[in-house]
Order: sequence, then structure tokens, then C-alpha cells
Amino acid sequence: MEHFQTFQVLPNIPEPLSFLEELSRNYWWSWELEAKELFRRIDWELWENSGRNPVLLLANVPQKRLLELSTDPGFLDHQARVKALFDARIKAPFQGAYKEIYDREGAVAYFSMEFGIHETLPIFAGGLGILAGDHLKAASTLGLPLVGVGLFYRQGYFHQRINKDGWQQEEYPETDLYHLPLEKVHDEQGHDVRITIPGPSEDIKAVIWKVSVGRVPLYLLDTNLRENPPHIREITAKLYVSDQSIRLAQEILLGIGGVQALKAMGMQPKVFHMNEGHPVFSCLERLAQTMEMHGVDFRAARETIPRTTVFTTHTPVPAGHDEFAPEMVKPYLYPFEGRLNVSADEILSWGQHAGAGENNNFSMFVLGLRMSQYLNGVSELHGQVARRMWRNVWPHRPEAEIPIGHVTNGIHIPSFASRDNAMVFQNRLGVNWHRNAWKRENLKEIDAINDMDLWEAHKRCRNRLIKNCRHLLKKQCERRNAPKNVVDAAESVLDEDVLTIAFARRFATYKRANLLLRDLDRLNEILGNEERPVQIIYAGKAHPTDEEGKGLIRHIFKHASDERLRHKIVFLEDYDIHMARLLVQGADVWLNTPRRPLEACGTSGMKAAVNGVLNVSILDGWWCEGYTKETGWAIGKGEDYDAHSDSDLVDSHALYNVLENHVIPCFYERDGGAVPFQWIKMMKASMKMILSDFSSLRMVEEYEKRFYAHACRSYGEMLDNNGAGAQKMADLRERYRSKWGDISIEPPVWERRGMEPIRVGEVFPVTAKVYLGDLKPHEVHVELYHGSVQSLDTIWESHTERMTVIDDLGNGSYQYTCDLTCASSGQYGFSARVSPQGDALVKCTPGFVTWARD
Repeated sequence: MEHFQTFQVLPNIPEPLSFLEELSRNYWWSWELEAKELFRRIDWELWENSGRNPVLLLANVPQKRLLELSTDPGFLDHQARVKALFDARIKAPFQGAYKEIYDREGAVAYFSMEFGIHETLPIFAGGLGILAGDHLKAASTLGLPLVGVGLFYRQGYFHQRINKDGWQQEEYPETDLYHLPLEKVHDEQGHDVRITIPGPSEDIKAVIWKVSVGRVPLYLLDTNLRENPPHIREITAKLYVSDQSIRLAQEILLGIGGVQALKAMGMQPKVFHMNEGHPVFSCLERLAQTMEMHGVDFRAARETIPRTTVFTTHTPVPAGHDEFAPEMVKPYLYPFEGRLNVSADEILSWGQHAGAGENNNFSMFVLGLRMSQYLNGVSELHGQVARRMWRNVWPHRPEAEIPIGHVTNGIHIPSFASRDNAMVFQNRLGVNWHRNAWKRENLKEIDAINDMDLWEAHKRCRNRLIKNCRHLLKKQCERRNAPKNVVDAAESVLDEDVLTIAFARRFATYKRANLLLRDLDRLNEILGNEERPVQIIYAGKAHPTDEEGKGLIRHIFKHASDERLRHKIVFLEDYDIHMARLLVQGADVWLNTPRRPLEACGTSGMKAAVNGVLNVSILDGWWCEGYTKETGWAIGKGEDYDAHSDSDLVDSHALYNVLENHVIPCFYERDGGAVPFQWIKMMKASMKMILSDFSSLRMVEEYEKRFYAHACRSYGEMLDNNGAGAQKMADLRERYRSKWGDISIEPPVWERRGMEPIRVGEVFPVTAKVYLGDLKPHEVHVELYHGSVQSLDTIWESHTERMTVIDDLGNGSYQYTCDLTCASSGQYGFSARVSPQGDALVKCTPGFVTWARD
């Protein structure tokens, strides 16, 4: 049917309960315990049946019940407490230090392909989206003036079903947006705010939805418009489609359309944060808008955009980054030729590897590298991996100096802490526990928690998990038309008093979900031990095109269906945030078995740890920083292997050993009582570790101090006074580019006394002759580069000493010197180099470094 008009009928909420409607439309309720309990109090059964969706709950609660609550003193008092919290935390204006640095609402724009806010808004696939959602929640708590930008996928990521043979099947139900807290963005005349992007064959038109995440607005673009042809409407249908043309169109819409949307709403962020490479087309639109709005030329805009851009990568392998054929990308670039005064071919080259040729694929990551000053991985190890992986972009720089740092991910703790643990924390740390617990001076309160209270809270979480597992497994069996005896057996799977291991994550092959199943005889002995039994819960999705990942699911499903293991191993289908919460709150052990170093971070282990669930993990991602003997167990010792078969064999044996010799004995050691005191001690250590070091509050504050604040200042420095600062930097860069090829430096010469051995504590001068051509000494930085050596061409643990001019030799040549102190014994080496003066962006320009040569 075409050309019909729509309208929505809202529930008739009694005036004393009017706040419930406002509360239901802000996802703040999803992490505030008192707010969640308020909705559960209305009708707990209806709450669960509505998928914990307050908008749907209010639409379906009987009018009689609403009238009852409108005169219930206890409920109204509860509502008043929640409203007071809401007004204080959500409606208060931005103030303090952030107000001084960021002079406008939405000063920081955070772009991501997916956002995992809550299971009721299914626009996420996994860890990347959850991390993005946690970023917004933390920004809200901190009062940071940030906005999120993404896409509204009306079918989201797929729902998973496992057939009777164990194969994953995908379903894409339409999301009922009328039962979501979405608000369409309108202009002052009440019309939809729309953006239009020229496409290869026709324009891409989109509207904008607003989602309130506490104090932070999240804007989602949607192409599902009647005037769009079907293939354009499909752009925002599904997340992570395999069709390359749709995938490219999504990233064009997110990047270019997202920046257009902010402008259309009257917002001018100063800082842009790109969560992974999907949004990097935003840089092109920002270049054009900077030129148009500030009246500067392309060179000045090109200096401004990197200095105001943060680029976070989550992918530890080059193949994980999106690349597109040039002929696919170029049609989207033609409109920028006139706006930037640059050819489409040159723009295309910004996303191609240097020297790769014009037919090389366009890499979103390469464009992101070239358009961002602030680059980071998401754990310390991942930062090292990223520097090694992309050192070819800076071919003359030591790996340790590649300008890719790291900010280790953190989690939004109140979103994942169980209500039982939250009450324990609240009793020790007060109602603001999740806002203050990450301060180290409060951590001693965790040790003071009564052991029995903590253990009873954890047992309630485990019981809740197993109850839900039984319910879900019964539904799975019924849907597959399993025999009655199998359906009945599902109601008694697992045991509330047995050590429970959880493995729940994306089923990519490198995560090795089957590592625990490599030696079935040994596993059977572990699971079947009558005195110290163990049970395992698996959950996770494979990408629809990942046949190997689907094979892993089938492999586990088959073992879970085996009569000997049916009550010991289960696989839960359709893994989502709700199921993840149950697992990270109720399991005893969180198992993580990636091939090192392919796990960029792995935040699910943090969510488990804050609930006292102990990690058993390969030393990869965040666990390299979190692991101690007090907080959990390591599988192996951080070895890297060239052959997968070698690592799988060694790591599987190490895993069995850890379980048999350490984990299982620790759990069942009760010292004659009912409580495993050593296990509880490790639970507390694990909780303290997360509260202090792996909170999203710490993470966002680190981004703000290290990147956002500097980028915000750079915005003013570049664009104030009609872009004078940006023009100065453009002129400086052009001067370096035209003169740098003339620079040369002779090998440094050191002065020592004859052939006597060099002793610790000795100091000797080093000199070097440098030819600068037309450049002057104040324009360059000459350094002695030195450190210990383990091979002829590599310096380890490098250090630098600033060299100063001692003699002008004429004709552009200068003599430089510095002192070198021998601080410790060993084999050492040194060289010298010249780099530009200026800020970090200029200094790190590929090609702007010259080393001493014979």
C-alpha cells in the first residue's frame, strides 16, 4: 500500500506518573539501579516479557495498574528519588574544567559504525559497539560535552538460530522503532532535518533520529524514506553486510552524511573522534566545510583537520580493515573536486599505500592515518602490534617512535555489575559508588566487604544464570521440535553448585572457541569428576559469511548434544547484551583463548572481573595489563608462534593444566566451611583491578586529557584570525617539503682516550657535521640517537640527546655536539638524525627525518 499517513497513540499516563514517560525515553535508566527497579516495580513479569523496554512496558501496562500506582505512596516516593537523581545528573548544565576548555555543547563528535547502548536498540554487533556505547555513557557521567553519530539499522545485526544439525541460521526481523526512545530531529518549522549526499547513480537522502544517552545525544542517520529507491533504503537496513557496494555506501553515509547532519542541526564540533576506520570519509566533508565556513584554502584546511582528529583502531591485522576498489570509491569523490580544488585521483591517493599505484585498493585505515594526529590502539600490546603493522608508513622511524599510542579500553561498570554486587558496592562506597570507586583511595573498602555477603551475592547471580539457561535451552529445543524427553531434560541442565566456565564472544576462528575441546578424553575427566565437577556455557555468533566460524559453533553444538555431555556443556543461541550480562555476572570463570596477539583488547573479561568472575586467559589484549597471580590465571607465558598448530597444541595443554592444577582446586577448597576464602580473595582483587584501572570513566578521561583538550586548543590555534595559524603551518610544511631533500648528516664522531675500555659513568663528547642547505639551525632538531644493541642494525631501549651548534662551517654546513653518558654496562650503539622543529604533526610527517650516512 502506498501514500498512507501514520500516527502513533501513546499510553494515557496519569499526571502523578508523568515522569515515567520522560525517564523511559532516556537510556540513563539502563545503568541507574534505582531507575531500573522503578520500572520492574510496575510489573516485573511484563517488564521481562517486554524485553526490559520501558517504552513497550508503559504501552502495555493496564490502565488500572497505572491508576493504582498514581496513588501508591511507596511507588511515588521511589519515583521522586529517581527524579531527583535524574534532574541532578542529566539536566544540570555542563560546568567546571570542561566548560572552560569546550565552549559549546557537542564540542566533541564521536563517530562509530555501531553503538551498543542496550539490547532494546539493536544497532550493534559486538565489542566495538559496546565500547562505543560505554564511551557515551562515561562522557555523560563525566559531563563531557560530546555527541555520538551513527546509523539506524532497522533490521540491526542478525538474530541467531541453530538448527537441529548445529548450523547457524540468520534472521533479520524489523525493529519496531515506535517502541524505542527515538526522536526524529526537526528544524524550527517542524520539518524533518534531512541530508543529501550525491551517489554514483542518484542522491542518498537520510533523516536523523536522536537517542538520549544520559546527557549525551546520539544521532542516527536513516535512509528508509519513501522517496529513496529500494537500493538506497537498503543502505541502513542491516549492519555489516557482505555486499561491498552497500558497505561502502554505509561508510559514506556515516562519514560524509554524519558531518553534514551535525551542520544541519547547527552544531560545530571542534574535535572529531573516529572509532575504527568506518567513519574516515568524515575527514573529506570536514575539509570542505572548513574551507567554506572559515574562508581558508585547502592547504590550511589540510593542516587543521588532522590536528583536531582522534583515530582509534581496534583491528590487529591489516586484512581486518575495510578496503574498496578505486572505481567504487571515485564516484563519491567527484563532488569534492570543486569543493576542495583537488582532483578525485589525488583524493583517492590519500587512501592508498605509498608507491602502490593508482589501481591499488582504497584503504579506510590509510586515509585515517593520514588525516589524524592522535592515533591509538586499545591496549598496550595492541599499540605495539599497530606500530609494527604500520611502520611502513613511516619507513625511517624506529618502531617505538611510530606515532600510534594506546588507550586501554574500559567498561561502563554500572551497565554490567549485577544488582546484587551493586548493592554490595553501594553499602560500602555509597550511592555514588560507580562514580567514585575508580579512585584508588576508595578501593580499601572492597577488602572490607564481608566474605559471606559477597559469596551469597555471587551464588544468587549463578542461580539466576542457570535458571535463564534452562529457560532458553527449553525454548531452543521446542523451536527445533526436539523430542519431549530432550525438552524435559533442558529444564534440569547444569547445576547451581558446580564450577561454571563461560566462553561467550564472536565466533571468529582466531578466538579458538574449540581449544578446550582438543583433548576430549582429558576434558571428560575434568567435567565428570564427581568430587570437583565442572560445567561449560558457550554463546556467540559467527559472521554470516564466516563458514569456519559457523563450523566451530556446529562442532560445539554436537558435543553439547552428546548424551555424556548434555548436562555439562550447553550452547546458548542469539547472544546479546542481556545474555552477556547474565554470563559475566553469574559464571565463576571467564575463559578467553585467542591466538596472541590477535585480541586487540577483549573487554568482556573486564565485565566479568568487576563481578568477581575470575579470568582464565591467554596473555593477550587487556589481560597483559590486568593479569596478576591475585586476579586470575594466565594460559601460557605470552609466547608468540608462527604456526597455528603449534600454538593450539601448546596452549590447549596449558589450559588443561591451569584448570586441573589451579582453578578447580581453588574453587573447591573450602577449608572445612561453605565458603572458598582464597577464591573470594581473588574475586575482591579482580573487582579492585577493574574499578581502579579498567573503568570507562578512566578511559574517557584519558582520551580527554591526552587528545581532546589538545585537539580543541588546536582548533582555535589553527582557525582563529581567519586561519592564520593553519596558514602558517601550511607554509612551514611547504618550506620543509621543498628543502628537506637537501639535508645530509655525516656519521657522528666520538672522542675517547686511546683504546682503553669504557667504564660506567664515563662521559665523552660526540660531534656531527650537518648540511642544512637553505634551512637554518632554529628550524631543525638534531639528535644523537643511542641505546643498547642486540644486532648490527637495531637499537633497543633507545634514548636521544639534543645536539647543539658549536660552529657555522659556512655554505649551509654546521658542526653539532652533545655529551654521551655511559650509565650502565653492556653493548651500545649510536647514530644521529635531523627532524623538523614544530608540533608533533609536522615532526611525524613521513619523510621528514634524515639519518647519518657514510
